[in-house]
Amino acid sequence: MKNLVKVERARHNLTQADLAKEINVSRQTIHAIEKNKFNPSVTLAIRMARFFKVTVEYLFDIEEE
Repeated sequence: MKNLVKVERARHNLTQADLAKEINVSRQTIHAIEKNKFNPSVTLAIRMARFFKVTVEYLFDIEEE
């Protein structure tokens, strides 16, 4: 799954630690999501989208196989 988390985080001038604190996860979780090593739960994806004021579909692009 591709995502724009790093792009949105940069647009908001946030570090990984800043974003992690805002959405109540670890910095390592943000790092893993940005590197496509971890797909967030639906709940976490919604929390991130709401924080950035974007849709989940914009933030996370599910690749068709």
